[in-house]
Amino acid sequence: MESSKKAIEIANKYNFIYATVGVSPNDIENLSKNYIIELQKMANNNKVVAIGEIGLDYYWNKENKEEQKQKFIEQIKLANSLNLPIVIHTREAVQDTIDILKNKIECKQKGVFHCCPLNIELVKEALKLGFNISFAGPVTFKNSKNANEVIKIIPLERMLIETDSPYLSPEPLRGTRNDSRNIKYIAQKIADVKEMPVEKIASITYENAKKIFKL
Repeated sequence: MESSKKAIEIANKYNFIYATVGVSPNDIENLSKNYIIELQKMANNNKVVAIGEIGLDYYWNKENKEEQKQKFIEQIKLANSLNLPIVIHTREAVQDTIDILKNKIECKQKGVFHCCPLNIELVKEALKLGFNISFAGPVTFKNSKNANEVIKIIPLERMLIETDSPYLSPEPLRGTRNDSRNIKYIAQKIADVKEMPVEKIASITYENAKKIFKL
């Protein structure tokens, strides 16, 4: 909740910055009963463009899976009520994430699988459901499995790029603090696999972001 408030504060200062608000699965402990009402108030700010990142994380938290699912669904309902897309975090929880989106609740405005795991089945299901896929530093890692194959199967109009700053710096800067200057390495990796100019990838993903988040 606190970082959502901070994101709005920063977005309100700069006309080129926008914010998402939401509670990630790693931050659901000790939420107030009225957290959804608080999130709704924040989301009414005109610089807020999505609810997120929200989802499931069984890497860090295995003991509260049912609560994670509950909070994920509650926040999708909020996004639906506000006609906003969602930004999804999923880590070692592919099956349950897809099950919720396919069978438990429909997400009206869809959204983005943020820093999407390079899991071919997840990506295929996400695309079928109408979601977009956002790539971060891991697609550039030398030991990254499936990176090229996943990049190849995603249509250009459904693709975004991101840093996940301050984490996951791409090659050749892996292990250092990440920031938005490094986005060029992710764009270059995609350009190499798609056999396209990097400027074209930059332009397409920029326009995709504008469309998805209604910028």
